[in-house]
Amino acid sequence: MIPHDWIEAAGERLRGRVIHTPVTFDEALGCYLKWENQQQTGSFKLRGALNKVLTLQPWEREQGLVAASAGNHGQGVAVAARLMGLKAIVFAAEHAVPAKLEAMRALGAEVRLVPGGYEQAEKTGIQFAAEQGMTWISPYNDGQVIAGQATVGVELLQDIPAEDLEAVVVPVGGGGLIAGIGLALQQIPGGHRPRLIGVQSEASPYFHALLKDGSQDGVVETDSLADGLAGRVEDNAITIPMVRSLVDDILLVREVEIEQAVAAAWQRYGAVIEGSAAVVLAAALAGKFSQRPAALVISGGNIQPQLHERLVQRWTRGEGSSG
Repeated sequence: MIPHDWIEAAGERLRGRVIHTPVTFDEALGCYLKWENQQQTGSFKLRGALNKVLTLQPWEREQGLVAASAGNHGQGVAVAARLMGLKAIVFAAEHAVPAKLEAMRALGAEVRLVPGGYEQAEKTGIQFAAEQGMTWISPYNDGQVIAGQATVGVELLQDIPAEDLEAVVVPVGGGGLIAGIGLALQQIPGGHRPRLIGVQSEASPYFHALLKDGSQDGVVETDSLADGLAGRVEDNAITIPMVRSLVDDILLVREVEIEQAVAAAWQRYGAVIEGSAAVVLAAALAGKFSQRPAALVISGGNIQPQLHERLVQRWTRGEGSSG
């Protein structure tokens, strides 16, 4: 496990550099929502990437940074690199969301596209960093990245008393966010700890398989609107034992439910959220968990504008099918 003082240090390090994002309450749904889509770069990922880069030694920085990303982690690494005056190279799948690719480039990162999905981009990035003597910044398989993500949980508990929560519901990809929040929940004094529930798309259920079946071998992945959660977890990832220890359950939602949730966020709250964030709202709207009040971590808002408009129009007009 990660020492708690790493999380405290991350909070100090990030103070004034990241936004303490707001929390609202949806009375009809019985859920609080923490709006990390309002974070700088439009995603919680800035927290972990920036905390990691700020802890690097000078010799680790000098050759530059390498990452793999569907977009959000890459933007966080790009911001951190620009802050420190460093070079950043981000490997991304060739079919990554164009708006996210452009955002990484606009922040100063060099983006290299890789055939295949996120798994191929990650493998290519790890190999490139080793060959070039550059520093690899994992989106989840790193203690300081997880400590940075844990500050989401710390803020949540500052804004909502733990005794007022029955569950905290978090999107799961590589597990860095939910592991960090789990560590924050561990520090709650007294007996009551909310259940920690993860959510993934049925289209890429790798961590669900790890938790339920003990292995992600044999998982068949298909395209998902929750692109930031897609891809196999590194086999040696420190998040695997952490999630097994800290997380109570991982739920799956259908792609159509994610679409509905993206539209619902706009209709209910006037909020633009991406598919990877919408999984938690989808789970709440579909009644996948019964605990209330619950806190939903809305992890990001980086969605292609044209796609967002289409989804909102489709579900506003009732053209979508829930079957």
